[in-house]
Amino acid sequence: MAKGKLFEYAVIYHPREKKDAAGNPLEQKKSILVQDITKVLAGSDKEVAMLAAKAIPNEYDDKLDDVEIVIRPF
Repeated sequence: MAKGKLFEYAVIYHPREKKDAAGNPLEQKKSILVQDITKVLAGSDKEVAMLAAKAIPNEYDDKLDDVEIVIRPF
């Protein structure tokens, strides 16, 4: 049996900047922590990325281009 390594991951949503007709920014929204820091044992960072992707709530399905998965190995 392979030993698992400890990883932490989080999922962050970065809202797009809205602009007016002239191209000037209207408002800058702050990033949102979608999935809090989660600790997992996994064989690789790719496995962690798959687990993190499954943890993204359905409400962000149409905004996946603006979602970031961050992974930290130990």
